[in-house]
Amino acid sequence: MDKETLRGEIDSIDRKILELLSERIECAKEIGKMKSELGEAVYAPGREKLVFKNLMDKNAGRIPEDALKAIYREIISASISAEKKITVTYLGPRATFTHQAAVKNFGSSVDYRPMPSIPDVFAAISGGESDYGVIPIENSTEGAVFHSMDNLRESNLYIVGQVYMPIEHCLISRGRIDDIRKVCSKDQAIGQCRQWLRRHLPDVEIEYVESTSLAVKMASENPEIAAIASSLAAASYSMPIIEHGIQDMKNNETRFLVIGRNPSPKSNGVKYKTSIVVSVNDRPGALYDALLPFNRLNINLTRIESRPSRKKNWDYYFFIDFEGHWDDENTRAAVAELQKALPMIKWLGSYPI
Repeated sequence: MDKETLRGEIDSIDRKILELLSERIECAKEIGKMKSELGEAVYAPGREKLVFKNLMDKNAGRIPEDALKAIYREIISASISAEKKITVTYLGPRATFTHQAAVKNFGSSVDYRPMPSIPDVFAAISGGESDYGVIPIENSTEGAVFHSMDNLRESNLYIVGQVYMPIEHCLISRGRIDDIRKVCSKDQAIGQCRQWLRRHLPDVEIEYVESTSLAVKMASENPEIAAIASSLAAASYSMPIIEHGIQDMKNNETRFLVIGRNPSPKSNGVKYKTSIVVSVNDRPGALYDALLPFNRLNINLTRIESRPSRKKNWDYYFFIDFEGHWDDENTRAAVAELQKALPMIKWLGSYPI
């Protein structure tokens, strides 16, 4: 078979794919109408998880998994948009890692709106300006993002999804490395590159700014300034990258949360994680007693983080993540025990692992 014949086959296959995609989107529109009548959310992370799982099982390695996921991420994004145009806010500006996490989760067919701060993301969703938001919650090197934790505790929004992003930091500047007098970036980004900076730029001034994108903008205006940011941020300002991968931990990863006004319903066949925040009585062993129901009911805890309550000195809230859904029988039993023993327990959301 010659090249032109093969190209003809490809054109024929493309026509069939287009027809099937059109049919899929029509089905999505009908589902959107049903969801609207029932008052259900268009975005269903549990259902998406099942779609991806089924695809990977049927694929059996024929197509690289990353490529297949990327293709279907955009197909699902277009289907969501056909059901209802949704708006997603994120900690901006554009080309930040949070922006990349938002696109990784929702695809390119939704409307994105950057926000200047984490509280602004929460306010936009609570006020109905946007449907969902994406915020950073923890980094494998630098730990928790406390502004996100505090806003989760104080708001009425729910966690409905999570996104893990590998983080590669780049040194970006118009000047040569010997010309650099100042390095600018967000505090978390600089914290993830401290050892590299100490070895390679020990005498330069460090300036913390609101975002990695702002740092790149500053570097674009002054060859003596370098920014720490992503390759996407460099490309958005047409800036050269002096050095790739300057983060201290090469497997550096940030976890982002997707938040919305309503909790995500449980889908059968999907593994979930649940987040709660609790306060404990001021007595010895109070936290230990609060954890006992999880042990007794065989619930696996994946994270515990404390934050000052800001009500009185040395008083804390505890953020707890565990495997399972809020509606699981053993979770309900554990929560019933905790509600009797603790001053406060708040469900922050259940979302697919």
